[in-house]
Amino acid sequence: MIAGRLLARGMIAGCIAAALAFVFARIFGEPQVDLAIAFEAARHGAEAHPHMAEAEPVSRAVQASYGLLTAIVLYGTAFGGLFSLVFAYAYGRLNTWSPRALALLLAGAGFLVFVLVPDLKYPPNPPAVGTPATLAFRTGTYFAMIGLSVSVAVIATLVGHALTRARGAWSGSLWAAGLFLVLMVVVQSAMPDVNEVPAGFPALVLWRFREASIGMQLVLWSSMGLLFGALAERALAHAPRRR
Repeated sequence: MIAGRLLARGMIAGCIAAALAFVFARIFGEPQVDLAIAFEAARHGAEAHPHMAEAEPVSRAVQASYGLLTAIVLYGTAFGGLFSLVFAYAYGRLNTWSPRALALLLAGAGFLVFVLVPDLKYPPNPPAVGTPATLAFRTGTYFAMIGLSVSVAVIATLVGHALTRARGAWSGSLWAAGLFLVLMVVVQSAMPDVNEVPAGFPALVLWRFREASIGMQLVLWSSMGLLFGALAERALAHAPRRR
């Protein structure tokens, strides 16, 4: 079955892409995490209390290596599977796109909807940024932002599809993109702001951590699109394409 073969290839592509994203995170993200932890330790005087470092259930070394790798691989494999299912649904309905081009298009859309748009409102923060008392609130608003981003993308896609039939692909695409932009501006303006950066936190560390976080996601999604496109093209070489 084509869907099953695509699902397996999507998970493989997601796993490999996650490994590449892990390398990027280790090189560019983890140094900023270490600097943020050092700032937090200095602020709370952790150096005067050695027992605080022993209270960690998972050591920092494990968090930065096996823990990070496990989390990224699980994340990438899960999104790779979902990505393949969306690809299987779209393939055959977008008859002018090759498997490689469609995979890159969907990867770009996934990065925009799941990463870039939510991060513009609630950017990722390193340790020492944010208070434990608001953790549930910050987590809830972030996932709500992702849900709203997906919902707006679906609405814009449906409207663009309807307009494409009436006015052509170019007009439909422009209207869909414009509608998505306008609705997301309204949604992000209505969502509550979160500003919990402590006084004295190095702005350069914060900026580079956010750059590394988005860069890691960009590596993940772009690699997944490229790898899955190549794998899907082979799997679909002799498969009939429905309209």
